[in-house]
Amino acid sequence: MAELIPGVRNSARALILRDGYLLLLRKEGDVYALPGGGQDTGESLEGALQRECREEIDTDVLSPSLVQVCDYFKLKRTEPPTRRHQVDFLFRATVPDDYTPRNGASPDKRQLDVLWVEVDVLARLAFSPYYLASVLPRLISTGNAAAGPLYAGVYHDSPDS
Repeated sequence: MAELIPGVRNSARALILRDGYLLLLRKEGDVYALPGGGQDTGESLEGALQRECREEIDTDVLSPSLVQVCDYFKLKRTEPPTRRHQVDFLFRATVPDDYTPRNGASPDKRQLDVLWVEVDVLARLAFSPYYLASVLPRLISTGNAAAGPLYAGVYHDSPDS
């Protein structure tokens, strides 16, 4: 088992739906992610969400609403292997009506593109973090209604970890 790095890192991510499409980041290795990232010390979660979205998708998000919280133990590629405890806060949000997908000025280092992806094909995609594949269908299918418990539980980088 990988050693746990001290400290907990919060992350804010945006779940942005429009007309049956989900806004996603396409990353190296044909992996997809929600826009968002780590919270800085002294920064609110919503502030982190807005900053990360400006950096990655070149826009502020509108009407963010917290819909899911997950503990995530991210495996780091270190020698010896280590894990980072991360708490992911997923916010349902929208973008301005005239928004077209584009990389922001400071995209994630492995980010290749920003695109609308049909909700119907999400089951065939690889996600980072991987647990998004299991929570996104429920979050998407509930529309703006409550999606069940706010806390989704504990996830490791892979089901075998």
